[in-house]
Amino acid sequence: MSKKVFVGNIAWSVSEDDLGGTFSQYGEIEDLVILKDRYTHRSRGFGFVTFSVDADADKAIEALNGYSLNGRDLVVNEAKPPRRDRY
Repeated sequence: MSKKVFVGNIAWSVSEDDLGGTFSQYGEIEDLVILKDRYTHRSRGFGFVTFSVDADADKAIEALNGYSLNGRDLVVNEAKPPRRDRY
């Protein structure tokens, strides 16, 4: 079973490769994305990392919440399912 992790407060200078390198230390990553503005293509400052193993995701949350990456302290927690009651 896989588990998705929310990553917030990402510096604009951080690439998906940078983030992947940081998170891959804790287990196999299935998917990783930093969301970007549709017009400027600049990072929106948050993203998601999906781990293959739930325990690896839990280890990453424990270790990286508050971790400083490129001068910003990451906010890392379990991703919540998307809300469907919008509009």
